[in-house]
Amino acid sequence: MATVTLKGIKKIYPLSDDDKKKGKKGLFKKHEEEIEHEEKVNLQITDQGTVAVQEFNLDIADKEFIVLVGPSGCGKSTTLRMIAGLETISEGELYIDGQLVNNKPPKDRDIAMVFQNYALYPHMSVYDNLAFALKIRKTPKDIIDKKVRDAAEILGITEYLHRKPKALSGGQRQRVAIGRAIVREPQVFLMDEPLSNLDAKLRNQMRAEIIKLRQRIDTTFIYVTHDQTEAMTLGDRIVIMKDGFIQQIGTPYEVFHHPANLFVAGFIGTPQMNFFKTELAEENGQYYVPLFGVKFPMDAAHMEQIKEKGIKPQEITMGIRPEDVSICYEGGVEATVDVCEMMGSSLHIHTTIEDKEIVVIAQSKELPEDKQLGFAHGDKIRLHFDGHVLHLFGLDEKNLF
Repeated sequence: MATVTLKGIKKIYPLSDDDKKKGKKGLFKKHEEEIEHEEKVNLQITDQGTVAVQEFNLDIADKEFIVLVGPSGCGKSTTLRMIAGLETISEGELYIDGQLVNNKPPKDRDIAMVFQNYALYPHMSVYDNLAFALKIRKTPKDIIDKKVRDAAEILGITEYLHRKPKALSGGQRQRVAIGRAIVREPQVFLMDEPLSNLDAKLRNQMRAEIIKLRQRIDTTFIYVTHDQTEAMTLGDRIVIMKDGFIQQIGTPYEVFHHPANLFVAGFIGTPQMNFFKTELAEENGQYYVPLFGVKFPMDAAHMEQIKEKGIKPQEITMGIRPEDVSICYEGGVEATVDVCEMMGSSLHIHTTIEDKEIVVIAQSKELPEDKQLGFAHGDKIRLHFDGHVLHLFGLDEKNLF
């Protein structure tokens, strides 16, 4: 068990002599062409090189489960690999259990890492895969056997100990990969997108297994994912990253209900938050947001914050989550249904108001019986939302509150 502290951690990939000749513009184009994923990455090109992680500061408590989350190319896996010792740290300090480990090799950091691609030895049985690290350490055979069987019991893979990895399903292979880390009893458990190769059903099952595992082995976890659902369900705290920078650190509740900026607001939540360009206006000392010809007044809590922070009328981006939009039968704003998705107990209704899209999540049981299975394209419905559920972002894209 251990604390992990990252102070001003930065990762810079140095430029080669050829890269220096190309200059920043040519180098950026080269890197863009080398990127395999579809998301556009905002590469930071400096005279020193390509900056992948910028000024990363984080204190992780003993036995805490921290999740690093963000789109592809944001620097989360690079950060994890620096903690593991698989990437050198360009600037900053990394402490594990109070000891500076910048220059310690991976084998001396007392960490274990689970990779996305399982990384199992195909010619070895499950038992031998689990036992391999202990054999390298020349651990006595009786202790190896006990640790291997205890880990197999925890993960429910005892009956597969004699099999080779090729005879296992994806979920079973991932259990073996996790088991191989468990037997080492590390101070810190690192996981790099361990569920991304599994189908949706298996991902849900393995998420639950990881939660159970965390409760049983009670160690410090650092988990990397691009899936915000995994982040919200697994993490004690979530670190949201973009372009190498930390955007927000907080509990799942905090990042969902109090996003620090537009990026976090749009990244966390499915379907994503609805956004509208409008203004924060004032009339007779009362603040409101005009939208679709309706004045949405700020509630008492927001009014108090506006006065405390001295917030002035200004142009803003207003955000509202789909679950905070209500269907009403009097008042509100008329919307036209474009698409209605039946999601079991709820409906995801994509609508248009004055050429602006707004997504609504409605609970089927709360709708009239003839609408519980959904709305048709072109149906007219009325929508309403209150001031207390609005998120307001200034021109700098930061949350005003």
